[in-house]
Amino acid sequence: MARTARERIDGDPISSGVYRALLDKISALGEFELQENASSFHVAHGRAFLGIHPRRGGILVNIVLTRQLESDRIHRAERVSANRWHNELILKDPAEIDAELLTWISEGYSETV
Repeated sequence: MARTARERIDGDPISSGVYRALLDKISALGEFELQENASSFHVAHGRAFLGIHPRRGGILVNIVLTRQLESDRIHRAERVSANRWHNELILKDPAEIDAELLTWISEGYSETV
């Protein structure tokens, strides 16, 4: 049974495809650090602005912003401090990595500077 985030991503072709496509798209933002944890990946630019959590058949993406996102795509939004929200959505297909999602991720990236 796969235990690490890397093993879970590599062990599922759908998760792996979405993960690779997401990293490819966000590489256009500029410099960032990919931090691998036991069960997830954090994408940081000073601080983490994106969490990537492997799931069977996709990935759960956590976008860290100063606001709550209002969209049907958002699976869950949680205020974790006065100025920080975790906005979660599930991606099951690389085609879901669209302009709207990339705008949100770009916003999170720019808030870390």
